Amino acid sequence: MGVPFLAQIDVGTYTSQQQGLDAKALSYIGHVFIKLSQQAVKDEDAFLYLQQTFGLFESYFDVTDLESIDDAVSLLDSGATRIFVTPNQLEQLNTINNLDQNRIVTVVDVPSASEASTAATGSAYFPKVQDFSSLSLLLEKSKGDPVIYVGLANPTEPSAQEVANAGAIPIIPATFLTVDPKSEPSLIPAACLFLASAESDRPDGLITTLVTDERGIALGLVYSSQESVSESLRTGDGVYQSRKRGLWYKGATSGDTQELVRISLDCDQDCLQFIVRQKGRGFCHLATSSCFGNYRGLAKLQRTLRSRKESAPEGSYTKRLFDDPTLLKAKILEEANELCDADTKENVAFEAADLLYFALTKCIAAGVSLEDVEHNLDAKSVKVKRRRGDAKPAYAKQVGLSNGTTKQDENTEMVKEAAAIPKEPQDPAGLRDGRIAMTRYVTSEVSAETIEEALRRPSQKSTEKIMNICKPIIQEVQNEGDAAVLRYTHRFEKATSLTSPVITAPFSERLMQMPPEVRQAIDISFDNIWRFHAAQKESKPLIVETMPGVTCSRFSRPIARVGLYVPGGTAVLPSTALMLGVPAKVAGCEKIVIASPPREDGSISPEIVYVAQKVGAESIVLAGGAQAIAAMAYGTPSVSKVDKILGPGNQFVTAAKMLVANDTSAGVAIDMPAGPSEVLVVADKSANPAFVAADLLSQAEHGPDSQVVCIAVDLSEQQLVAIEDELDKQANALPRKDIVRGAIEHSVTLVVKTIDEAMKLSNTYAPEHLILQVENAIDVVNMVQNAGSVFIGSWTPESVGDYSAGVNHALPTYGYAKQYSGVNLGSYFKHITSSKLTEDGLRNLGGTVEEMARVEGLNAHERAVSVRLKYLENVGA
Repeated sequence: MGVPFLAQIDVGTYTSQQQGLDAKALSYIGHVFIKLSQQAVKDEDAFLYLQQTFGLFESYFDVTDLESIDDAVSLLDSGATRIFVTPNQLEQLNTINNLDQNRIVTVVDVPSASEASTAATGSAYFPKVQDFSSLSLLLEKSKGDPVIYVGLANPTEPSAQEVANAGAIPIIPATFLTVDPKSEPSLIPAACLFLASAESDRPDGLITTLVTDERGIALGLVYSSQESVSESLRTGDGVYQSRKRGLWYKGATSGDTQELVRISLDCDQDCLQFIVRQKGRGFCHLATSSCFGNYRGLAKLQRTLRSRKESAPEGSYTKRLFDDPTLLKAKILEEANELCDADTKENVAFEAADLLYFALTKCIAAGVSLEDVEHNLDAKSVKVKRRRGDAKPAYAKQVGLSNGTTKQDENTEMVKEAAAIPKEPQDPAGLRDGRIAMTRYVTSEVSAETIEEALRRPSQKSTEKIMNICKPIIQEVQNEGDAAVLRYTHRFEKATSLTSPVITAPFSERLMQMPPEVRQAIDISFDNIWRFHAAQKESKPLIVETMPGVTCSRFSRPIARVGLYVPGGTAVLPSTALMLGVPAKVAGCEKIVIASPPREDGSISPEIVYVAQKVGAESIVLAGGAQAIAAMAYGTPSVSKVDKILGPGNQFVTAAKMLVANDTSAGVAIDMPAGPSEVLVVADKSANPAFVAADLLSQAEHGPDSQVVCIAVDLSEQQLVAIEDELDKQANALPRKDIVRGAIEHSVTLVVKTIDEAMKLSNTYAPEHLILQVENAIDVVNMVQNAGSVFIGSWTPESVGDYSAGVNHALPTYGYAKQYSGVNLGSYFKHITSSKLTEDGLRNLGGTVEEMARVEGLNAHERAVSVRLKYLENVGA
């Protein structure tokens, strides 16, 4: 059977802070049961949450509430172990080719096992069985294959064990289970239930246990007891039962510890498998990888490559490959060709070994393990929907192969290659008549509603759903500190080699290795940004005498501690570190913390480290997303708490910023809401088509959710086509062409008659970046009411603002330029006001204040003035 029980998860309310099994404890057992609603299927964020939280589990989905059988098939295609369906859904599934019937379980809604015994045909799930007296009849009918699942809505340990001992698989809400029965005595011990059907042929009851690594390679043979299994589940470490010394915490004395990955039983229930990540020298007391000797083959090669990556000796060929990605690429191409040409058994083996060496070097360089590769192979093996598997045209042509593809097939392939998914999966993203082009509207020929719809930003995921994903992450960081930050960095950034979530100043010079021309570019940009922001400093406090004897003033003080978020993702952004860090240093902030997602190998961009050093950052938090925001908002043992968080990011970063800003216990402010990058270019007949196209593409390459808008002022058809030709030509030459296509899919050109109409549309849209490629552009600036930053004239591309001119590129997006300013020196200051009254000033103003206090019924306010006025009267008398 292999599955002792399924832990039921309610995705809508699940957090790792609830009572019962959390995600970490669940992962050791490795089986979860999820009831899926139609709303969750339609919501991409729900699936993202499932993938992030339960991606490493064997997942069983109840899909009985789904409207479309295609959604159920998509779950199987994504790797679901089994789906639980209604009899009607089962009939529809039976018509699908390539569908493994062993992955389908029928839900039978009957109240007793005796009734179930007459209703079940094939693997079945009985969610409402209350009477277990006839369970043996049901199991005798099934004879263990197909499998019977029994739902236990209000389980007890005896009822759960009764079902498990009988040979069925109980499904139990995770909130009823625990891995720490001493602390949670009212809950069902997971270890006890896990071992309910386990058998031992030893007098002492110990269970033979095979310890393996993640690839299934045997490391050694040990013994387990219920106590040792319980302790292993509780600690997350390899804990076994020594026949002489009791509990054996592997590595407690040698340092060769184990990180628990998964525990399972074999088919006969008489042997446990512990899957672990072995640390230190190896499993064996002889310091070898396993008790059966050292690793061989690919496992040995992986270990060697990892060692070379960490500390390769000078002259090592592998080090050359790690240091020179172009050489590595050339060798992979070379060896792939040689393998294709190999024609004998010996040559095929020889060339395949060479190709595997270089391919695995590529993997290790990118932080990818053999386990990751094998996980992908396993995932692909269970797909229901199959592609034709034709070679791409460029490779098919090289060997004279005709795929027999039609033009429609080629377009479908182009969509697959596009990084952005268009509105309909079959539509070529960003293509019109085979060219990369924006949709064009002539405003005089369409309705105002059409223009409003055309200018609508790309739809963003549900704010509520994004918030619900971020909340448990923030709570875990708040409660667990560094451990939670590190855990999420391992999960989301795949940087599993990291053992600390921060690097602290002073930063090592080896972390800042870069070409001298890059360092010079950063230095020049730093100086220009410094000059512009330093000029914004207030020279002196504001002092105003509002009436005789009454002086009011306002003075500024820098925010003491600031956290700066520098996004990672599809591009390295040292420019953002400059834009956020330089004004913080100019303002005189006492503490600067930078957060940025690391690369898969755990490193951070040397350019970002260099900027952090120049601005005097205290530390760099090696994390992204909600976990980075939470770490800076609440502080951890390694991350200093900050008073304000600034910087752009994706929807999860923005949602996390809003959540912590609204939490009074965090005591943290944020700069502004933010969305995807955008630009609006106003172009008249004087504009250079190549310049216009280049400016549009400079923002389109940020991401598939970016949007670019061109407002063409009284341009002829020939002039419009000239811009479109340039956009298609330049886009096709870009390395990020697929990302550009995603952005172009929801980008538009609006053709208007006058500059007045153009600026009215621009002010309504309120772009992040506004570029004026028009005659007398400086005069048009007076018409700008809403924009993040304006770029005036043909010789001012938006790129100079992004990097080096001096203005800040952290700007309001998604229309927030109507309410917010971009980051500036004032973003790092708070203003304090003061009042000073003389005796005459109080006499002049006191009566007014008393009257206002009486109107509001605040007597103490009134008395604070009257006692002073009375005192002055007595002194005067």
